[in-house]
Amino acid sequence: MGMAVGQHGGAGRRRGRSVRRRHHLMTEINVTPMVDVMLVLLIIFMVAAPLLTVGVPIDLPETAAKQLDADKEPITISIDTDGRIFLMETEIAIEELVPKLEAIAKAGEEERIFVRGDREIAYGTIMKVMGTISAAGYKRVGLVTTLDNSN
Repeated sequence: MGMAVGQHGGAGRRRGRSVRRRHHLMTEINVTPMVDVMLVLLIIFMVAAPLLTVGVPIDLPETAAKQLDADKEPITISIDTDGRIFLMETEIAIEELVPKLEAIAKAGEEERIFVRGDREIAYGTIMKVMGTISAAGYKRVGLVTTLDNSN
Protein backbone atom coordinates (compact mmCIF):
# COMPACT_ATOMS: atom_id res chain seq x y z
CA MET A 1 0.00 0.00 0.00
CA GLY A 2 2.71 2.41 0.89
CA MET A 3 4.39 1.59 -2.29
CA ALA A 4 1.32 2.27 -4.35
CA VAL A 5 0.89 5.65 -2.67
CA GLY A 6 4.52 6.50 -3.29
CA GLN A 7 4.30 5.69 -6.97
CA HIS A 8 1.05 7.53 -7.36
CA GLY A 9 2.32 10.54 -5.47
CA GLY A 10 5.52 10.57 -7.51
CA ALA A 11 3.59 10.55 -10.75
CA GLY A 12 1.51 13.42 -9.50
CA ARG A 13 4.57 15.44 -8.69
CA ARG A 14 6.03 14.83 -12.12
CA ARG A 15 2.85 16.04 -13.69
CA GLY A 16 2.98 19.12 -11.51
CA ARG A 17 6.56 19.85 -12.51
CA SER A 18 5.82 19.56 -16.21
CA VAL A 19 3.05 22.13 -15.83
CA ARG A 20 5.43 24.52 -14.08
CA ARG A 21 8.09 24.11 -16.76
CA ARG A 22 5.77 25.04 -19.63
CA HIS A 23 6.46 28.40 -21.17
CA HIS A 24 3.66 30.87 -21.35
CA LEU A 25 2.63 32.01 -24.84
CA MET A 26 3.61 35.56 -25.69
CA THR A 27 0.48 37.45 -26.72
CA GLU A 28 2.19 40.74 -27.60
CA ILE A 29 3.19 41.76 -31.15
CA ASN A 30 6.62 43.26 -31.71
CA VAL A 31 5.96 46.19 -34.08
CA THR A 32 9.54 47.44 -34.35
CA PRO A 33 10.46 45.35 -37.45
CA MET A 34 7.19 46.36 -39.13
CA VAL A 35 7.87 50.05 -38.46
CA ASP A 36 11.41 49.67 -39.86
CA VAL A 37 10.08 48.11 -43.06
CA MET A 38 7.40 50.79 -43.44
CA LEU A 39 9.95 53.60 -43.04
CA VAL A 40 12.21 52.06 -45.68
CA LEU A 41 9.26 51.73 -48.08
CA LEU A 42 8.23 55.33 -47.38
CA ILE A 43 11.72 56.58 -48.25
CA ILE A 44 11.81 54.49 -51.44
CA PHE A 45 8.43 55.85 -52.60
CA MET A 46 9.40 59.43 -51.75
CA VAL A 47 12.51 59.13 -53.91
CA ALA A 48 10.80 57.26 -56.76
CA ALA A 49 7.59 59.35 -57.02
CA PRO A 50 9.13 62.42 -58.73
CA LEU A 51 10.75 60.16 -61.31
CA LEU A 52 7.35 58.81 -62.39
CA THR A 53 5.70 62.15 -63.24
CA VAL A 54 7.13 62.81 -66.72
CA GLY A 55 6.09 60.27 -69.32
CA VAL A 56 7.06 61.65 -72.74
CA PRO A 57 10.71 62.73 -73.12
CA ILE A 58 10.74 66.29 -74.53
CA ASP A 59 13.50 68.91 -74.69
CA LEU A 60 11.57 71.95 -73.38
CA PRO A 61 12.58 75.52 -74.27
CA GLU A 62 13.91 77.78 -71.50
CA THR A 63 12.44 81.02 -70.15
CA ALA A 64 13.03 83.45 -67.29
CA ALA A 65 9.37 83.42 -66.15
CA LYS A 66 8.65 82.13 -62.67
CA GLN A 67 6.77 78.90 -62.04
CA LEU A 68 2.98 78.95 -61.70
CA ASP A 69 1.38 77.79 -58.46
CA ALA A 70 -0.69 74.69 -59.16
CA ASP A 71 -3.16 73.37 -56.62
CA LYS A 72 -3.79 70.13 -58.56
CA GLU A 73 -2.21 68.27 -61.44
CA PRO A 74 -3.28 69.73 -64.80
CA ILE A 75 -4.03 67.86 -67.99
CA THR A 76 -0.81 67.65 -70.00
CA ILE A 77 -0.59 67.51 -73.78
CA SER A 78 2.88 66.77 -75.18
CA ILE A 79 4.22 67.12 -78.72
CA ASP A 80 7.49 65.30 -79.46
CA THR A 81 10.09 66.00 -82.16
CA ASP A 82 8.22 63.85 -84.70
CA GLY A 83 5.02 65.88 -84.23
CA ARG A 84 3.19 63.07 -82.41
CA ILE A 85 0.62 64.29 -79.87
CA PHE A 86 0.30 62.70 -76.42
CA LEU A 87 -2.56 63.27 -74.00
CA MET A 88 -0.92 62.60 -70.62
CA GLU A 89 1.16 59.57 -71.73
CA THR A 90 -1.11 58.16 -74.46
CA GLU A 91 -0.49 58.96 -78.13
CA ILE A 92 -3.59 60.29 -79.91
CA ALA A 93 -4.50 61.89 -83.23
CA ILE A 94 -5.37 65.60 -83.24
CA GLU A 95 -8.95 64.75 -84.29
CA GLU A 96 -9.38 62.69 -81.08
CA LEU A 97 -8.02 65.45 -78.81
CA VAL A 98 -11.24 67.35 -78.06
CA PRO A 99 -13.44 64.27 -77.35
CA LYS A 100 -10.74 62.85 -75.03
CA LEU A 101 -10.38 66.20 -73.24
CA GLU A 102 -14.15 66.38 -72.72
CA ALA A 103 -14.08 62.86 -71.28
CA ILE A 104 -11.33 63.51 -68.70
CA ALA A 105 -11.84 67.21 -67.84
CA LYS A 106 -13.37 67.21 -64.34
CA ALA A 107 -13.80 71.00 -64.22
CA GLY A 108 -15.18 71.20 -67.75
CA GLU A 109 -13.93 74.15 -69.81
CA GLU A 110 -12.23 75.64 -66.72
CA GLU A 111 -9.80 72.73 -66.53
CA ARG A 112 -6.12 73.74 -66.61
CA ILE A 113 -4.33 72.30 -69.66
CA PHE A 114 -0.55 72.46 -70.16
CA VAL A 115 0.97 72.04 -73.63
CA ARG A 116 4.53 70.71 -73.69
CA GLY A 117 6.22 71.12 -77.07
CA ASP A 118 9.75 70.04 -77.92
CA ARG A 119 12.02 72.98 -78.77
CA GLU A 120 12.76 71.43 -82.21
CA ILE A 121 9.09 71.12 -83.24
CA ALA A 122 7.62 73.64 -85.68
CA TYR A 123 5.77 76.56 -84.08
CA GLY A 124 2.79 75.92 -86.37
CA THR A 125 2.31 72.41 -84.96
CA ILE A 126 2.09 73.74 -81.40
CA MET A 127 -0.30 76.50 -82.49
CA LYS A 128 -2.49 73.96 -84.31
CA VAL A 129 -2.84 71.93 -81.09
CA MET A 130 -3.48 75.04 -78.99
CA GLY A 131 -6.03 76.28 -81.55
CA THR A 132 -7.88 72.96 -81.41
CA ILE A 133 -8.02 73.16 -77.60
CA SER A 134 -9.11 76.80 -77.66
CA ALA A 135 -11.79 76.16 -80.32
CA ALA A 136 -13.27 73.49 -78.03
CA GLY A 137 -13.87 76.20 -75.41
CA TYR A 138 -10.99 75.57 -73.00
CA LYS A 139 -9.68 78.88 -71.65
CA ARG A 140 -6.91 77.91 -69.25
CA VAL A 141 -4.25 76.68 -71.68
CA GLY A 142 -0.57 77.28 -70.97
CA LEU A 143 2.81 76.42 -72.46
CA VAL A 144 5.39 74.55 -70.39
CA THR A 145 9.05 75.62 -70.45
CA THR A 146 12.11 75.04 -68.28
CA LEU A 147 13.68 77.79 -66.17
CA ASP A 148 16.62 79.58 -67.83
CA ASN A 149 19.45 79.57 -65.26
CA SER A 150 21.85 81.71 -67.31
CA ASN A 151 20.52 85.01 -65.86
